[in-house]
Amino acid sequence: MRNDKKLGINTTCVHVGEVKDIEHKGAVSPIYMSTSYAFDGVDVKRYPRYFNTPNQEMLCKKIAALEKTEDGLIFSSGMAAISAAMFAFLKTGDHVIIQQVIYGGTFNLIVSEFDKYGIEYSFTESDKVEDFKSLIKQNTKILYIETPSNPLLGITDLEVISKLAKANNCLTMIDNTFASPINQNPVDFGIDIILHSATKYMGGHSDISAGAIAASKDHIAQIWKTAINFGGNLSDQTVWLLERSLKTLNLRVKEQTKNAQKMAEYLEGNTNINCVYYPGLKSHPQYELAKKQMKGFGAMLSFELNETIDAMEFQRNLQLIKPSMSLAGLESTTVSPAQTTHALLSEEARLERGIKDGLIRFSVGIEEVEDLISDIEQAINSLV
Repeated sequence: MRNDKKLGINTTCVHVGEVKDIEHKGAVSPIYMSTSYAFDGVDVKRYPRYFNTPNQEMLCKKIAALEKTEDGLIFSSGMAAISAAMFAFLKTGDHVIIQQVIYGGTFNLIVSEFDKYGIEYSFTESDKVEDFKSLIKQNTKILYIETPSNPLLGITDLEVISKLAKANNCLTMIDNTFASPINQNPVDFGIDIILHSATKYMGGHSDISAGAIAASKDHIAQIWKTAINFGGNLSDQTVWLLERSLKTLNLRVKEQTKNAQKMAEYLEGNTNINCVYYPGLKSHPQYELAKKQMKGFGAMLSFELNETIDAMEFQRNLQLIKPSMSLAGLESTTVSPAQTTHALLSEEARLERGIKDGLIRFSVGIEEVEDLISDIEQAINSLV
C-alpha cells in the first residue's frame, strides 16, 4: 500500500487502520473481545487499559492518519481524552491559558478540578492572539483553544497561536471536534495536540461514546503514561464500531457541510432570526480566516431566535429535526446550550460568552435541505 500520507481521504478512511482478517479473509476488521492476553513469548503485552489490544492499536493508526500526525490514542469519551492530555503535561504550580468560549464540560473540568491540584489557569476575553499573549507567564505550559468554538462558531488563528506558543516554550492543544479531520488539520499550522469527542463526527451515528487524541509519538507517549492511570480506555466492541463509522467520515461530513452552508444562508435571511453564527457566511467576522485554515466550514451552526419566540417551544414544535443533547449524527438535531452544554455555567458567565436563552445550536445532518427548511418554518409559524 502507498504511504498513508499520500493516500486519498476516502482511501484513508476505509483502509488505514484495518485489522486484517488473516484466517478467513473477511472484508471488515475482525473484533477481538479478549480482556486477557499472553505475556510470555509475545512482542506486545496486551491489556485493554494500556490502549494496545489489536482493535485499539489499529484504530489509533487510522486516527493519526486522518489528522496527519505520527500517533494517536482513543478513549471512552471526549472528556477522558481532554483530561488525560491536560494532566499529562500539567503539575502543581503550572499555568494554562484557555480560550474563553469552549465546551462547557471542558470549562467545568478546569474550574472544578485544577484548583485541587494547584494548577493555575486564565481564560482569555476573546480568541485574539493579543489576549493569549497578555496572559503568558513564566510558568505557562499550555495554550488551549477550540476552533470553531462551541457554540458560537468563533474562529481562532491556528498559525498565530502556534507561533506564540513556540516562542514561549508552550504546548498547544485544540479541540477539533466541530471541524473534524475532514474540514481542518491543525497540525498543518503547527498545533501540537489535537483532541476530539469521537462521539460526534467520527462516530457519526449517535450510537457510541468515544474520544481521540492525535499528536507526535513523543507527546502520545507522555499522555499514555497518564491515561493508563485514569482508566479511560474504550471497549473493543465500541472500537470496532468507531472504525466502521470512520469509513464513511469523509462522505458524511462533506454532505453535512454542504447542507449547513445552505441552511445558514436561509436562516440569515429569515426575519424571525436575530443572528446566525456560521464561519461559511461572509457576514461572519472571521470568514477570511476560516477560509485560510479550513478545507470546509463544517456542519455546525448556531442561530438566535427573535426575543418573541421561546426557544424551547420552538424546538418542541419541530417535527423532523430532533431536539437532542449531542450532535454530528446523520440526523439533524438542535439543542439549547443554556439548558445543556453550558448549563453548569452561571447565568452571568453564559451571557459574558454570548450564550443567551434564545440561542439554538444546530447540527445539520444529511437530509434534504428543503425538508429541513420546511420544518423550521412550520415550527416558527406555529409561534408567531
